[in-house]
Amino acid sequence: MDYIRTKKEDHILHVLLDRGRSNAMDIKVVEELIQTLEGAEVDPSIEGVVLSGKEGFFSSGLDLITLFEYDEVQMRAFWTRFMDLLKVFVAFGKPSVAAITGHSPAGGCVMALCCDYRVMAEGDYILGLNEVPVGIVVPEAIFTLYSFWIGRGAAYRGLLEGRLFKPEEACQVGLVDEVVPFDRVQTAAIRRLKSVMQFEKNAWRRTKLNLRGELIRAMEQGQEVAIEQVLEQWWKPSTRGILKTIIDNLTQKK
Repeated sequence: MDYIRTKKEDHILHVLLDRGRSNAMDIKVVEELIQTLEGAEVDPSIEGVVLSGKEGFFSSGLDLITLFEYDEVQMRAFWTRFMDLLKVFVAFGKPSVAAITGHSPAGGCVMALCCDYRVMAEGDYILGLNEVPVGIVVPEAIFTLYSFWIGRGAAYRGLLEGRLFKPEEACQVGLVDEVVPFDRVQTAAIRRLKSVMQFEKNAWRRTKLNLRGELIRAMEQGQEVAIEQVLEQWWKPSTRGILKTIIDNLTQKK
């Protein structure tokens, strides 16, 4: 794989996002994550997964610079596979922990929300869903995922305002379970994972999937409508203008 590094240790699959400085996601990252999760699901030697980023970035979300150049066929393929990734991740039957090693807005936050637990590095980092200010329509399935953790009212306000949280704020509202110094993120994530790996595996798995029933159904239903809404907005001149400004700012910083 080009952008996903994996290591198996003590029945834990460590999955490291490794694409550039900020782990921005394009369709190759999405495909590799799907392949990794599907493989881990059926591998009896893997009992849990820790998903990590790099120091400073868990994932900055979608790679707007790359996606901006996609044509209509490529964008439809990307969003179809991105929604497929959410379906796979939300229905993943084994325990998973996100070791949030830095900034994690938008799509990066969505990946973390698919996990069962989230441990975040303390520091001047942000976490949250800021799609609306960028000009991207938020599918109902992602609202369902967000509200699963912080409640419908808070998720509603947070999404429409594009609110981003500092680590301690994210912990207070339930977006993350624990905030620790960066050098303890991996240790804390492994500890969280092992605390549930000790339980009878089928009972834990079935209960997890039962409790996630609404989430799983939300990911399976209305995908085509959601993709059409996202794509229609993506090609609007107003959205393209916002994206161009963001991209210009990003490339100037580089």
